[in-house]
Amino acid sequence: MQLTMRKILQSSLLLVMVLAASCDKKIGDLNVNKTSATTIDPALLLNNAVINASYPVKALIFDVGIVQQMISPNGGVLAGANFNQDSRDVTTPPIWAVYYQNVIKYTHDVIVSTKTNTARSNLYHMARIFQAYTYMILTDEYGDIPYSQGGAGYSDLIFFPKYDAQQAIYTDIIKELTEATTGLNPAGTIEGSDVLYAGNIAKWKKFGYSLLLRAGMRLVKVDATKAQATVQAAFAGGVITDNADNGYMRHDANYTQPMGGTLNGTEAANFYLTKPFVDQLKNTSDPRLSAIAIRYVGATSGNGQTVAAGNTTAGVQIGMPMGKDNGTVVAAATADGLASFYDYSQADRRRIAKVSSPVFYVTAAQTNLLLAEARFRGWIAAGTAAQYFSDGIRAHMDQMVTYDPGCAIAAGPRDTYITANPLTGGTELQQINTQYWIASFLNGPEAFANFRRSGFPTLTPNPYGQPSNPDVPNGTFIRRLTYPTSELSVNTTNVNEAITRQGPDKLSTRVWWDKP
Repeated sequence: MQLTMRKILQSSLLLVMVLAASCDKKIGDLNVNKTSATTIDPALLLNNAVINASYPVKALIFDVGIVQQMISPNGGVLAGANFNQDSRDVTTPPIWAVYYQNVIKYTHDVIVSTKTNTARSNLYHMARIFQAYTYMILTDEYGDIPYSQGGAGYSDLIFFPKYDAQQAIYTDIIKELTEATTGLNPAGTIEGSDVLYAGNIAKWKKFGYSLLLRAGMRLVKVDATKAQATVQAAFAGGVITDNADNGYMRHDANYTQPMGGTLNGTEAANFYLTKPFVDQLKNTSDPRLSAIAIRYVGATSGNGQTVAAGNTTAGVQIGMPMGKDNGTVVAAATADGLASFYDYSQADRRRIAKVSSPVFYVTAAQTNLLLAEARFRGWIAAGTAAQYFSDGIRAHMDQMVTYDPGCAIAAGPRDTYITANPLTGGTELQQINTQYWIASFLNGPEAFANFRRSGFPTLTPNPYGQPSNPDVPNGTFIRRLTYPTSELSVNTTNVNEAITRQGPDKLSTRVWWDKP
């Protein structure tokens, strides 16, 4: 009887176990999505990085303002370059957060997932190039940054990355650009879904070598020997000298341009072209002024900035003086004969600053102008500095139509300007880098970096808050951006080590390559 009962219990237990296992399997099956992808093509991750590399609004508030191209007289979330004010705590996301969270994270993942996949070697090298580009912007903006451990939170569970010295970062960026660009193979897999160049290896190579040229020129004041060798290698590899090879992000209704979104949104009436920028173009009869600017003549408020009031004629443009807030700018506008500060010139938000306007990363105009300087320095032997100089101006004027048909510059005015503004002995570096400043309009990070590197154009320091401002002393410029509060409070040990090595976490502290 006991044996029979034991068998019955065993049989019952076995049946329960089988039924339980069967139920678990069926319940588990209910939690499996049979239609969703279980993996993501790394090419799509690289696309996400390229898309999110479009410069955020903070670059408008700081970089574009520091180089005195556009400013706002209003404070609050718009406070920054025009007030020589550190606004790391303002809610507008800094380029740090945008790039680490939405660019480096993706390029790092692509590199990790394709490093040993020979079938995707081109994608691997493309990601290395674009990551180097992104890191160059980050280190130029801040100085020492998380680099060797940057983006490794998911792959290596490094949540508090160390900061690398900028000198070491540049050494590795040059290595990465050299190896990755050389490693691109036109006989390999073509990544046709790539949003930058549709997988065109020849164009990617020019993009990589143009970045290498840019990196080499950054080192002019700190390591001329390495700078020259890097520039020569880039030139030998083949750089972008034609607008057909420009590296830029195309925007549309789905992928809107961040600055354009701001300039066409609630802040439309709050940003103005500066007096130094307008005067430079106006005084040289530069046809780019009428392609860029609009003035809403007689406007006394934002509502007065109507299409009917808009005037794009170069002769009527008036730039806003630097260092004025929305109180002191009233007197300045009156002195300039304007109805109000809303009457100052703006970047035309219906043409060059549309939500669908492109964002240029590397252009033929910039590269030709860097070649002009390299040739002037005797670092390359081919061509002449004068020819590269005029080619750079021509390329930028021809590039303008990419923003909007209304920004197109006709060949006649273009050639007249080039003829009237040749490269002149004794002022070569000033001329070349002033043109670089113009050619980098709306590319805030690059304009800011090259201004610090070259010292040109010759600008008067923003007077706002000086000499009482302890962060940006009288007669000086903002030289870098400060670390985000999140880093100071969360990654405290590593960021403090960087500050000890680099200098105070202030706007006036120079990065490694930025020497007086």
